[in-house]
Amino acid sequence: MAKSLVIVESPAKARTISKYLGKDFSIMASIGHVKDLPKSSLGVNPEESFTPEYQVIRGKGKILREIRKAAEKVDTVYLAPDPDREGEAIAWHIAEEIKKKNSNILRVLFHEITKKSVKDALAHPLELDQHKFESQQARRILDRLVGYQISPLLWEKVQRGLSAGRVQSVAVKLVVDKEKDIRAFEPEEYWTLEAEYLGSQKPSFTAKLNKIDGKKARVQNGEEANIIVNTLNNGEHLLSNITRKERRRHPVPPFITSKLQQEASRRLRFSPKRTMMLAQQLYEGIEIGEEGPVGLITYMRTDSIRISDTAMEELRDHIGKVYGESFLPSKPNMYKNKKGSQDAHEAIRPTSIEYTPEKMKQYLDKDQFKLYQLIWNRFVAAQMVSALFDATSFDVTCDKYLMRATGQVMRFPGFLKVYEEQKDDTTSSKKDRKDTLLPDLTEGEIVKMLELEHKQNFTQPPARFTEAMLVKELEEKGIGRPSTYASILSTIQDKNYVQKTDGRLKPSELGEIVTQLLLENFPHIMNAEFTAGMEEQLDEVEEGKTGWMKLLETFYGPFSESLENAKENMRNIKREEIPTGISCPKCKDNELVIKWGRNGSFLGCGAYPDCNFTSEYVRDDKGEVKVVEEQVTDEKCEKCGGDMVIKKGRFGKFLACSNYPDCRNTKPVKIGVKCPEEGCEGDIIEKRTRKGKLFFGCDNYPKCRFAAWDKPVAVECPICSYGLMVEKSKGSGSQTLRCPSCGTTQEKIEDEPANK
Repeated sequence: MAKSLVIVESPAKARTISKYLGKDFSIMASIGHVKDLPKSSLGVNPEESFTPEYQVIRGKGKILREIRKAAEKVDTVYLAPDPDREGEAIAWHIAEEIKKKNSNILRVLFHEITKKSVKDALAHPLELDQHKFESQQARRILDRLVGYQISPLLWEKVQRGLSAGRVQSVAVKLVVDKEKDIRAFEPEEYWTLEAEYLGSQKPSFTAKLNKIDGKKARVQNGEEANIIVNTLNNGEHLLSNITRKERRRHPVPPFITSKLQQEASRRLRFSPKRTMMLAQQLYEGIEIGEEGPVGLITYMRTDSIRISDTAMEELRDHIGKVYGESFLPSKPNMYKNKKGSQDAHEAIRPTSIEYTPEKMKQYLDKDQFKLYQLIWNRFVAAQMVSALFDATSFDVTCDKYLMRATGQVMRFPGFLKVYEEQKDDTTSSKKDRKDTLLPDLTEGEIVKMLELEHKQNFTQPPARFTEAMLVKELEEKGIGRPSTYASILSTIQDKNYVQKTDGRLKPSELGEIVTQLLLENFPHIMNAEFTAGMEEQLDEVEEGKTGWMKLLETFYGPFSESLENAKENMRNIKREEIPTGISCPKCKDNELVIKWGRNGSFLGCGAYPDCNFTSEYVRDDKGEVKVVEEQVTDEKCEKCGGDMVIKKGRFGKFLACSNYPDCRNTKPVKIGVKCPEEGCEGDIIEKRTRKGKLFFGCDNYPKCRFAAWDKPVAVECPICSYGLMVEKSKGSGSQTLRCPSCGTTQEKIEDEPANK
């Protein structure tokens, strides 16, 4: 019989740990949290010291009974959920459930799931951390107070099913604010001038206008550009200054959670949610042949860049052996943690230098391998020498104008041999990123201008956030914590407050309306500095510097006042009617007004219900409202014989009877492709998941279950003769066609004719 019980939160982790421990240990999994606040009520009483009313989560009663039964039969219970606040809360709630059966309860922290780490943790157990638990509890109560008391207001004033969140609403506001900046942006004209020169030695080189009269060049219109062009075309060009410098590019530290999410988004196109799911798998254990399950990375929720002495020693030995001593710095590279970071965990790194990506590739799926390789490369590169470049610049002067050419050549790759961090919104072309070698010229010589190009440009509006950029913004502003970024980005998109288009985040109309209402009624909640301050106070609770109830009392007083005010004064969007000045095209006698419905805003006759005219609308460049004419199709309504028109709803386009509301018949939109399944005569239609994600399926569902995420086109596969192929986008923006049946790919030809 086992003498000790180890409780973790995941079955995968349990399987991995069981391999390392003998028959004296029994391993069980709680499968996440076992208790939480009730779903059907607030579950917190502000009048009674914010006492939380925890309930056993539905479906976890059986698990708890089995844990209690197992705890009764052993000498010691080791609680080993994840080493963070959420893990501490799981441990605390399990302890409350089993302490009557067995009071010999200890806490162990597994920072990596390896044999050595697991045995070391069990050899040095800890007491449960009350401060860490209270910090998690305070966060949970804060989020419940905000979410469960503001959300009903939004149901009443906007539409049912909406939610507000202490952190998620601030994240939506960041996206909304960015959109406001884009709309307010007014482009400014500017001109660039670029000349090609040839000196006493080949090759020629290119220089750009850099300064005018010693000041940074600003050419704002074509007239100014033409004056400069005239001077440069008729003047002498002197190579007035040559600067040669040695430049070093330093490596970056190993990953913390936020940086991993950002880089995986930029480089691998993974959402933060997917990145964390894959990282969790790598942490909890991967089957490595005869070795069985092995944890490949350290704990993935961390904001510390610390590396253990043992890991550092193994890494430096690896670099020296594999890459050579010239790639190894004389002493370890040291990095500073950012202010306020928690140093309980190490940075995200491989658990063993022996598990190289090449060795592990056969055991990992495609995405697991990509993420593991990214973590591995960054970890190794962080302890390599800097890259070395020879940088040269030429200054060519003509009259009061200075043209500058720059070039650099890599002399030693250093850490770049392994890894190079990607940046957001880079506009450099591949050509610009290559080494550029300037010719061997002499300062003071006259150079010949071969060609001069002047070009009109306009300043560009700020770029919308990518998921990586929004994570970075949240991190820099101190909003949320590394462990929450993935869920924040997932939630604001699932709730349709933010939509991702071409990889960029844009607020929906719903997101903008809710943000404005919250700003008007809960300015403190929507203030980024206030939200960041709450995170700092939660850290102080964990550190034992302040009490959790004091934090809640300080927050709840002003919040409850705002709540009561909002109940009386929040605008009712459902009832608002905004005049447009446009006459109703149906009754001619009344004005169209903008109304809000469950699918968003629309135009309706102000005389409703006497006149039931409705329409979509758009705004022109001046913000003026324009009626969208109904797009009539050739299809007839099978119920009343009316014309079927294309409408746009919450989940995209659909066909509706033009006799609405007398006839409410609707249909999905066909895309002009027949179902490829044998014996099926159905048509492929656009469909949406419950979360609004577009996919394509057969209209004979459920009899036919054909479905595809990528858009089908009516092109027969040239290899297996399957009835259609699907569009696949490439990083360059071009598209290919892929056969869902045999996997054959071919370049897409624009305006490809449909099969006859």
